[in-house]
Amino acid sequence: MMEKMIFGRFIPGDSLVHRLDPRAKILFVFVFIAIVFIANNTLTYAVLLGFTFLVIMLSKIRLYFLINGLRPVMLLLVFTFLLHIFFTQEGDLLLDFGFIEIYEEGLRQGIFIAIRFLVLVFMTSILTLTTSPISITDGTEILLNPFKRFKLPVHELALMMSISLRFIPTLMDETGKILKAQTARGSDISSGPLKERLRAVTPLLIPLFVSAFKRAEDLATAMEVRGYRGGEGRTRYRQLEWHARDSVSLLLLALLAVVLWYFRS
Repeated sequence: MMEKMIFGRFIPGDSLVHRLDPRAKILFVFVFIAIVFIANNTLTYAVLLGFTFLVIMLSKIRLYFLINGLRPVMLLLVFTFLLHIFFTQEGDLLLDFGFIEIYEEGLRQGIFIAIRFLVLVFMTSILTLTTSPISITDGTEILLNPFKRFKLPVHELALMMSISLRFIPTLMDETGKILKAQTARGSDISSGPLKERLRAVTPLLIPLFVSAFKRAEDLATAMEVRGYRGGEGRTRYRQLEWHARDSVSLLLLALLAVVLWYFRS
């Protein structure tokens, strides 16, 4: 399951979404995260879902690939859905199993929250899948430039964010390899009492931390050897250019916000 993590991965391509300026995509995702909370009924969630699938289609990322990437977060999705199913007791009673009662509002809220979670994961994944780590760093740094007057280390923050995103799938892959190696040695964390399973996780964490620190040290050494110096005076090989399509993408997002606000109950 660990190797299925897609958040943080980059897939080179030539789609319309790939060609968008990273600043536009970063702004798009942050505004979209806020817009999602406008939806509050069936129609607005349907519009939100349709808009998300339109973006997926334009990105030319296979839907199956994105759905497959949901597996690592599926437990959280199901847990959130069940919480609403079992603890929201409003509306008509749909099913009564004695100790468990499912109400109409609980089912509705559970589905809405699941859709909200789904579109957020899809949109943030598309950002990293269609934007290279260096573009995310450049875009984030330029967007945070106004904070330089407050002595904020903008370049370092953007670089840390980019490296963190890039290392998520790498660490997930590493976890998968260590898990398989420990399983081959007889360790089993998928069955047995919770206490035994937690104890079996310890041999997994130690090599994972060692590997993560080693990768961080290797990266720091490589940057130092190449004479990397961030911040003031650093130039870029590729300059970001804002095109009409970037403005159109943000206008479409504004249109989505207006539509959701108009149809919300």
